[in-house]
Amino acid sequence: MRMRIGVSALGIVSVIGLCAALAVATPAYAGEAGVLVLEDFQSADQDGFPVDWQHENQRSQAKGRDAYKLQAEEGKKFLAVKDAGQRIKKRKIDWDPKVYPVLTWRWRLHKAPGNAEPVAALYASLDTDLMFIPVFTKYIWSAGKPVGTFVEGGMFSGSELVVQSGVLPVGEWVEERVNVYEDFKRIHKHEPAEKAWGISLFAGPGVEIDFGTVTVGPAK
Repeated sequence: MRMRIGVSALGIVSVIGLCAALAVATPAYAGEAGVLVLEDFQSADQDGFPVDWQHENQRSQAKGRDAYKLQAEEGKKFLAVKDAGQRIKKRKIDWDPKVYPVLTWRWRLHKAPGNAEPVAALYASLDTDLMFIPVFTKYIWSAGKPVGTFVEGGMFSGSELVVQSGVLPVGEWVEERVNVYEDFKRIHKHEPAEKAWGISLFAGPGVEIDFGTVTVGPAK
C-alpha cells in the first residue's frame, strides 16, 4: 500500500494512507496509546449496512442501504460506498473533542464523475445550536478546489475545508489527520460541547469510495 503526505491550510495535516436513540456509543481504544476508535466498521446488519449508523434522509433509506455496505479485504473491514448522493450519521459518541482533538480517517477513491463536487466528505459535529441543529465542520475531497480552500457555512450549512483535491489517486488509501478542536474554535468562535454530537459520512452521486477506520487522539 503506497501512501502520500501533504499539508493543507488552517493547520490541517493530510497523510496519504444508530446508536439507540438514548444510548451513547463508547469508542474503543486503538493500539496506539491514547487513541480512541470512533468507528472501525466491524459490525453490519443483515443487509451489510453498518451498525450504529443512521440515514440522514429517512425518506430514501432504501437507496442508502444499497449504497453503504461493509466489505473486507485481506482481513481488514471497511465501508464501501457506491453512488450514494446522501450522507449517513453516527450520533451520541462518547468523545470529548478538547481531550481528543485530532481526528484521523482513511478513504480510498475508485471512481468519481468529472462533475462530482464534493467527491466525498466527513462531517465532524462537535456541538448543536440553540435549535439543537448540529454545528459541524465539513472536511471534503473536492474534484476541483485546491487543498486548503475554506468556504464559510450559512445558517443551515456547515463550513467546508478541502483536505484532498482531484480525482486521483485511484485505488490508494489516503489518511487524513485534522485538529477538529482548533478548527472548530477558529471557525465558530466558541468552545465546542464537552461531548461531540457525532460524525457523518458522504459520497457524491456516481462516486465509488471506501472509508476506513475513524479515530481521535490527543494533540502532539
